[in-house]
Amino acid sequence: MAELFVQTDEKVRKVILVENEKVIEYYQEDDSVKRKEGNIYIGIIKDIIKGMQSAFVDIGTEKNSFIHLKDILPKIDERKEKYDETIDISKIVKSGQKILVQVKKDSNEKKGARVSTHINLPSKYIVFMPNTDIITVSQKIEDEKEQKRLLNLVKTNLSKGNGAIIRTSAEGKEEEIIQDIKYIENKWNKIIKTSVSPDSKQAKLLYQSEDIVEKILIDLTDKDISKITLNNKEEYQYLTKLQKENKEYQNIKIELKEKQNLLNIYNIEKQIEKIENRKIWLKCGGFITIDKTEALTAIDVNTGKYTGKHNLENTVFKVNKEATIEIAKQLRLRDIGGIIIIDYIDMKNQENKDEIEKILKEELKKDRSKTQVEGFTKLDLMELTRKHICSHID
Repeated sequence: MAELFVQTDEKVRKVILVENEKVIEYYQEDDSVKRKEGNIYIGIIKDIIKGMQSAFVDIGTEKNSFIHLKDILPKIDERKEKYDETIDISKIVKSGQKILVQVKKDSNEKKGARVSTHINLPSKYIVFMPNTDIITVSQKIEDEKEQKRLLNLVKTNLSKGNGAIIRTSAEGKEEEIIQDIKYIENKWNKIIKTSVSPDSKQAKLLYQSEDIVEKILIDLTDKDISKITLNNKEEYQYLTKLQKENKEYQNIKIELKEKQNLLNIYNIEKQIEKIENRKIWLKCGGFITIDKTEALTAIDVNTGKYTGKHNLENTVFKVNKEATIEIAKQLRLRDIGGIIIIDYIDMKNQENKDEIEKILKEELKKDRSKTQVEGFTKLDLMELTRKHICSHID
């Protein structure tokens, strides 16, 4: 069982998920920077860049957002078919045209937000995808019989013309899923009915994405979270109200420690300080280093002080195995997203490589974010992707 701590100070808010007294997820938000990822807007097409098959979209923020052709075309299942990127974007959208978009990646100092017409609305048991007929099941549900049952259940109860990703939490559920579908479809109908004047030439925010605490509550159940501790009275009152409205949260204890420093509990502050460290030592004496660039995150595995007791291959495998478990923890803890490349210590034995890949996939199942392990490349680098949950705003 995990505990959630929400430390709100004058300008900074820290959200910490703790399991067995260890920090497993950490998010920091600055009040001066508002997160837009997940927000839905009526945007206005501004400049079309034909050479890049893209366009700039005014969503009412300081910087215009960016949209690519494939995020304008109807959503497809990319495992089965590919987008036709030879289509001329200027024949799909025109300058001044209104467009319904969702922010997929927040803006930064250099770039505006990346947006898409492919809307995703997460709920307890499904991720609702309007205007598509794609219905898929989380890869973490491995039982084929259960997959078929869930697909049939959602297909039967979902309105025509809408799709969904069935979440891991749906496993074994039935009536709860039906109610969840009704709830999220009703939410979507309210969003699209939000009044926008036909003559208006201004962008408008239609829906604001859930707060990170609400996101965690949607993703995890009362079986996963036993207690939430806050130091801000307003947030405490909001969460207790939310608890009354959602029976799934009834067994979670919500406690207010007004104006107290919650980071002293379980030495949370000291654990957070280590998150920014580039080097992480392993119990065996080896270590990993994590380096983030704009394009990807590179993780390097080293034997360090560990020399082993048997042969070189066994020594290398032990370090790589321990590193794999730690890497999966760090990806979740630091909320690292995008392309991730792991440079393991070279292994000659193919069985050892296969075992490392298997361990990595198993450890990543503990992560509530979507991950995709691509395997070892020809250069013996492990390649994977992870969708970040919430940007760290420092």
